Amino acid sequence: VQLKAAVRSTAAGLRLAREEAIRTGHDVAFLLDVDGRRYQIEGDPRIVSFPSGLDLKLEGARSEMREDRIGGVRFYPDGSSTGGRVLISRRGRGYQVGVTWLTGRIAIGRWDGG
Repeated sequence: VQLKAAVRSTAAGLRLAREEAIRTGHDVAFLLDVDGRRYQIEGDPRIVSFPSGLDLKLEGARSEMREDRIGGVRFYPDGSSTGGRVLISRRGRGYQVGVTWLTGRIAIGRWDGG
């Protein structure tokens, strides 16, 4: 239950960042701190934490990596993005929340560590 809730929350956060970029006409980044087990939307004071016991991984554009394990996905006013994916798993199985760079589309898919 915690795994699926974390996946849905991550997808919602990414969608919110995209919608904010379109609405304001400014770039907005979804920022993930893997070690801190949390994410935040750039410019929003709210921080969302992940439950313990889940493994997190971010695969994104090198330009959006702020540190080794802190980075994000940037959305642009036209809805496009830098692309990437967040992997959320437990014991090697879980889900990926992917962002298509061209359209900014966010999709959830199963992931088995392979």
